Amino acid sequence: MKPLAQKAIPKFSFCRTFIAFLFLNLVIVSPENLFAQTTYLPHYNTKNGLASNNCYYILQDKKGFIWIATDNGLSRFDGTNFQNFTIEDGLPDTQILQIKEDKEGRLWFFALNGQLSYLKEGKFYNQDNDELLKKLNFNTVIVSFLVDKAGRIWLGTNANLIICWDGKTIKKYISPNPNDKFINAFIHEDEQGNIFAYSDLSVQRFNGKTFSLVKSKVQPLSYMTAANSTHRSLFYLDSGGLKQYRHGIINDLIPIPQNLIKNMSGYFYYDVTSKEVWLSNANGAFALDKRGKTVQYLQDIAVNQVIKDNNQNIWFATNQGIYMLPNANNRLSIIDAESGLSSNVIKSITKDGKNRLWLGTDDAVIDILNIHNYQVNEVGLDDFKKYKTIKQITFDPKDQSVYFASDYGMGVFKNIYKGNDEVSYLKESNNSMFVIKHFSIGENNNHLALALSSGVVFLSDKRNKFEFNAAKYREKEDFFKDRSYHVFYDREGSLWFSNVNGLSQFAKGKLIKHYENHPLLTKRINDIQELTDGTLVLATDGYGLIFYKHNRITTQITQKNGLTNNICTKIFVKNNEIWVLTNKGVNKITDYPNLPSVVNFDYGKDLLSDDINNLFIDDSTAYFATNKGLVLFKYNNKNIIKNLPKVYVTSIIKDNERLPINQGNFTFETGNSTILFTFSAVDFTTSDITYRYRLNENSDWIETRTRRLDFSALQPGDYVFEVSAKSQNGNWGESAKISFTIKKHFWQSLWFLSILILLVAYIFYKVAVYITREQKDKEQEQLRLKNKVLMLEQQALQAMMNPHFVFNVMNSIQHYINTQNTASANKVLTGFARLIRKNLEICTKSYISLEEELEYLNLYLKLEKNRFGDKLQYLINIEEEIDKEETFIPSMLLQPYVENAIWHGIMPKETGGEIQINIKLQDQFYLNIEVIDDGIGIDNSLKEKKDTHISKGMQLTKERLHLLGQIGAKPIHLNVRQNPINGTTVSISIPLK
Repeated sequence: MKPLAQKAIPKFSFCRTFIAFLFLNLVIVSPENLFAQTTYLPHYNTKNGLASNNCYYILQDKKGFIWIATDNGLSRFDGTNFQNFTIEDGLPDTQILQIKEDKEGRLWFFALNGQLSYLKEGKFYNQDNDELLKKLNFNTVIVSFLVDKAGRIWLGTNANLIICWDGKTIKKYISPNPNDKFINAFIHEDEQGNIFAYSDLSVQRFNGKTFSLVKSKVQPLSYMTAANSTHRSLFYLDSGGLKQYRHGIINDLIPIPQNLIKNMSGYFYYDVTSKEVWLSNANGAFALDKRGKTVQYLQDIAVNQVIKDNNQNIWFATNQGIYMLPNANNRLSIIDAESGLSSNVIKSITKDGKNRLWLGTDDAVIDILNIHNYQVNEVGLDDFKKYKTIKQITFDPKDQSVYFASDYGMGVFKNIYKGNDEVSYLKESNNSMFVIKHFSIGENNNHLALALSSGVVFLSDKRNKFEFNAAKYREKEDFFKDRSYHVFYDREGSLWFSNVNGLSQFAKGKLIKHYENHPLLTKRINDIQELTDGTLVLATDGYGLIFYKHNRITTQITQKNGLTNNICTKIFVKNNEIWVLTNKGVNKITDYPNLPSVVNFDYGKDLLSDDINNLFIDDSTAYFATNKGLVLFKYNNKNIIKNLPKVYVTSIIKDNERLPINQGNFTFETGNSTILFTFSAVDFTTSDITYRYRLNENSDWIETRTRRLDFSALQPGDYVFEVSAKSQNGNWGESAKISFTIKKHFWQSLWFLSILILLVAYIFYKVAVYITREQKDKEQEQLRLKNKVLMLEQQALQAMMNPHFVFNVMNSIQHYINTQNTASANKVLTGFARLIRKNLEICTKSYISLEEELEYLNLYLKLEKNRFGDKLQYLINIEEEIDKEETFIPSMLLQPYVENAIWHGIMPKETGGEIQINIKLQDQFYLNIEVIDDGIGIDNSLKEKKDTHISKGMQLTKERLHLLGQIGAKPIHLNVRQNPINGTTVSISIPLK
């Protein structure tokens, strides 16, 4: 953007205007001159995103967007971003000459090649995708467009052709007379519904069937100088000026000089509200009112059109882009060298008691500007090199003096209301050089404090003794060493200063080092100001603003709170509002300390950005000293109305297909498709727009700065895309909503789920039946196994009572009786009876305790020992950790193997042998029992046998163990093997219950 001049042109002839111009140039060299301020016009071109700098036409649609027709397509502007459209988007040509909007909200575009196109609900229609537009292609340039009260569309062209479309049929009208052709015809409908065609050669009226010539005093200069009003009256320009044709009567509105009439080359615009007419030509734009006042804008720039938008901003279509003249409440003005200042670079600023601004420049000059009439008085300083740049200037109302300082010197204008000649300069008694960083004047005393590169000093009598002697200063009394940056006298007369150490205070002869108690106060402080409640506001170099009161930091405001930057350079307090300059713009803090809020001045930010040197704020106007001149604007205008930004969804694209944006609801097929939403909010006063969105009313808002959001792989369901916007320091505006539904997969549909549930239920039923049947079969099998086990147990019981064993026991008893050894006979008979009784007890149990098994085994072995004497030895070993009463094993388990070891292992040996029974825990899950004999061995025993007889007891026990393993959760392991030298080992691993 760049500022351009606004100059008043009186209603004189060209010659008189030229003489006046020469006169103005002559008086520039006089000491006191009268100049006008320059209005700042934001400028947008291709660097900002505009499609082309050559702009033909501007239109604001019903939503508020600005549309620009260029020679490189279309641009749509929302105040922040340009969105461009070309042939690829659906335009019939790159050169678009005009834009019109009809009652249905369709935007019509008139191209240089004569082809029509329009935009509806975010989609472009042209002759390739619309039958109507294919029929409306006549290869002529359309110059006018009208929708009459019957809904018919009328088109005037640059050829001898007028077109009418009533929604069904297209009619063409051609003038047969060569002298009355419809060339560049402007179509108008009056209050009675009569259709007129104003062309270069004739005026004709439509009689329902054809056009016929009429005599009329209405003679617009061209189709560019005629405009239809909303009340169906006609505004037009002719050789006499601006006129209105209404109810058959011509009204003269604004007279226009002939030189402007003759140089008309663009469209005109009549502002009904302000009663101004805007003219466009190759030398700029001109605003005229009925009093004869003429104001020119964009001098020497070819302007093609001027319009006013809904917010009273004026827009200019030029061959260098578009310009905007903000409404009267938002305008910035610039006073610079062209306006009469001595330099564009203003370094410092203050205001005296007579509404004069004192401006320190970079040219050893102080300009005194009367803000009522912009009269400038230049005051040159004696030493150009020493006072080239006036970086600080301050008004002292008590002495009616103005103090100023450069880097290497300081001066004062005394008695400024009597003249500007009395100037005094600060001196050092020994002519020592000093570098001034800042100075401060005491309000309630005659003190002047200086922040120097060497430290802080103060003059106790600045009025009568404007000098100092560096050699006589006493440290910590009237001199504080170390490089300093800023000094400030508060209302009570205390001196505050910042240096390389931080913030300190000198009050009542005492130095207070505040930086020792607060780490933030050790940072560099660029400016200090005081609020009405005594709070100090500190502008830091990188830490924002610090509010300091009663020796504590009460508040810190940084970028997180809304500042444009944390590097703060200057502060100005006015009406308890705090104005802050940063290296990235202007901020204003209001409502402190209740609920501080930060306002950023984004408008004109290319002027009010990093080159602001100083500021001064009065009751209604803010003044900024910049490197481009003095910038001022009305900041306290009560007529400024801030509307909440309304956001619009500008396009919906699904899988590269553009969808209508006005449709209430969409239904999409499921899949990995992508839905792209673009949206925008219209605001021409700021580019600081924040958006927020969500996909469900119950979900949290998500803030964003982007204007494009794409959603991919969304889950099936119902969604409401909702987006709203807010401008800087504002509230959220009204939301835009788009509802859409993503269909569920077929397997997520109700019918499929119903079938699936039935199928699952059927499968579950069949599985349940199968499991039940298997369970019953298993139970039956378990019963069969248990029955078989019982049978085997009975057989084992029978096998345990070996006939030979019983016969031999009986023989032994008979022997003892015959030999009258009744004691031995009774002993053997008692043991045998106990064995039989124990046998009967355990035969009814599938499992018995280990203690019972050992008791039974001991009874049996004692009887065998009684028979064989020393030929049979046995030993039972059991681990102490085994609880014999709580450890259970299958009944009738060991006796068959012990009996087999005696009869088939030991008895065949002449010397007899030994049986060893070892019982121990294999791990926490198994009990291991070993029956070891030192007989001939099982393999040798089988070889010596002549028959294939197998011990029935062992076979029954083996089968029973196998069946018990099938019934139980864990199997029982049995292993019978011959020892390497002699004997047999039987190992049985029983799972513990």
